[in-house]
Amino acid sequence: MNLTKAFKENNSIRLGLQATTWQEAIKLSVEPLIESGAVVEKYYENIIASTEEHGPYYVLMPGMAMPHAMAGDGVNRDAFSLVTLKEPVAFSDGKEVSVLLCLAATSAAIHTSVAIPQIIALFELENSIQRLVDCQSPEQVLAMVEESKNSPYLEGLDLEG
Repeated sequence: MNLTKAFKENNSIRLGLQATTWQEAIKLSVEPLIESGAVVEKYYENIIASTEEHGPYYVLMPGMAMPHAMAGDGVNRDAFSLVTLKEPVAFSDGKEVSVLLCLAATSAAIHTSVAIPQIIALFELENSIQRLVDCQSPEQVLAMVEESKNSPYLEGLDLEG
């Protein structure tokens, strides 16, 4: 599972959107994956239910969330989407998020061994959140993903598949 390939195949980069609640923001992040057939509507419902039960466990750093639910449940194929919001939304714990990188994984192994290192690499770029929010086109986001490929987190990973 490769970020660039997933974004292109699923046409799943959406920039400068508006949401008033965290639920709306999650919906916006899952919609491109529903449209591409990577996930079914149930995946969105699973994320909401899981968030209501466990809290927003996927807010990984200030300004950024990686919404996802249990691997495989409602997922047809591995995929990512990236959504930026004009104004941040607050989750139940008060944390505000303006970048959502939705992960759909068919297995837990893909989630931890392939997806997470790529996400860390992207978000360890200096000012990554603000830079992503400032992106005006999917091409600018893809350029940041390309820039992140020099990260030590990605050493030894096969990202061609």
